[in-house]
Amino acid sequence: MQNFTDVFSNCMQHVRCFQVAVTMAIFFSVQVYAQETGPSSLLLYAARVFDGNEMHSGLSVLVKDGRIARIGPRHSFKAGDASTEIDLGDATLLPGFIELHAHLTFQKVPVDIVLRHGVTTVRDVGGPVHQPYGGDGSLRVLTSGQIITAPHGYPIITMGARGLAIPVTSEAEAREAVRHLIGEGAVVIKIALEPGGETGAPWSPHHGHAHHDTAHTVQADSHHHAYAASHGQSAWPMLSEPVVRAIVDEAHRHQRKVSAHVAESSGVQVALNAGVDEWAHMPCDLIPEPLLKQARAQNVTIIGTLDTLSKCDGIAHNAAIWAELGGELLYGAEIAHPDIPWGIDVQELMYLMHLAKMKLPDALRAATAKAGQYLGIPLLGTIQPGAPADLIAIRGNLEQQLKRLEYPDLVISGGQVIVNHFGPQQ
Repeated sequence: MQNFTDVFSNCMQHVRCFQVAVTMAIFFSVQVYAQETGPSSLLLYAARVFDGNEMHSGLSVLVKDGRIARIGPRHSFKAGDASTEIDLGDATLLPGFIELHAHLTFQKVPVDIVLRHGVTTVRDVGGPVHQPYGGDGSLRVLTSGQIITAPHGYPIITMGARGLAIPVTSEAEAREAVRHLIGEGAVVIKIALEPGGETGAPWSPHHGHAHHDTAHTVQADSHHHAYAASHGQSAWPMLSEPVVRAIVDEAHRHQRKVSAHVAESSGVQVALNAGVDEWAHMPCDLIPEPLLKQARAQNVTIIGTLDTLSKCDGIAHNAAIWAELGGELLYGAEIAHPDIPWGIDVQELMYLMHLAKMKLPDALRAATAKAGQYLGIPLLGTIQPGAPADLIAIRGNLEQQLKRLEYPDLVISGGQVIVNHFGPQQ
């Protein structure tokens, strides 16, 4: 609109220029209106539809006002049911992916690129905090805000605290940090329980590049120092158990879960003792089975990030045991990590299938319906009546064309078509 203002101010005295300016104003208004509204209703035909839980053949999906209105066989719809129709043909339609572990804002990853590559909802954990936004033609973004950690702990010790971490030294400071983050819009509280030194961890100096996750820690006890010494380093400070208990208690008072960056046994033990709800990663070091059993008994949820941690010694063991225990493992690829696509990460799905022994539908559920349910957003990640119309599609059979998920042929956010490689709409 700045161009319109310049034209208008420079030529108001000329009638011809005034007419040009008015024409430009009308043009821009129409463009903005079209972008904001999109088609009022949309009917999609596809050979296969994964509804967030199961795969179906030959279903069609009607979208109205940004939500799924109806699902049924093609013959159950008639001309005029929708203002726009797209026949996807031999394609697979499914919900947009939900990324539960990303660092978009802190690493300045363009949200439009992420959306165009099949992720329609992101939980940004570690970085600036803001109110949830998007989902209406743009990427839906939820945040945790800065990671609560100990002074000079991780990630302060590796990347500094600015915009990334909140160091606390007492239970009172911890509770105040939780209240502040929630007041600013945090949907989850993230903490760091990281003494450092895990072999193969991307945040370790010997790994070769800085990790983009964030966490903090307070003065470690002798057990933490002994752990780090056995790995040839001094332990990073780590939050004490009483402080973590205060964080969990305050977060739960405000109906928020707590996610902990944990990577080895000492951090895991503190998280379990304090009642932490979620592990932000599958732990990097091998975790003794009794601790994993305790986590399962406490209904801990683990966000995989198996791709980013694939060089860690304990990943395969931990994932296999967690699967045998029936523990909840959800999709998270850590978008913004230098080795991860800015969108769907098919390699993460493959690790879920190979290491955690999931079938393809299970892996897809972990990135769609189960993830939406975990976020507490009704029907997000599903294709059901009333669900947000966040949809993607690829040509062919998903089981034979899995890599295509990273380059979807159709992307819809809140009923608005973002990408369409299936030809003209009717």
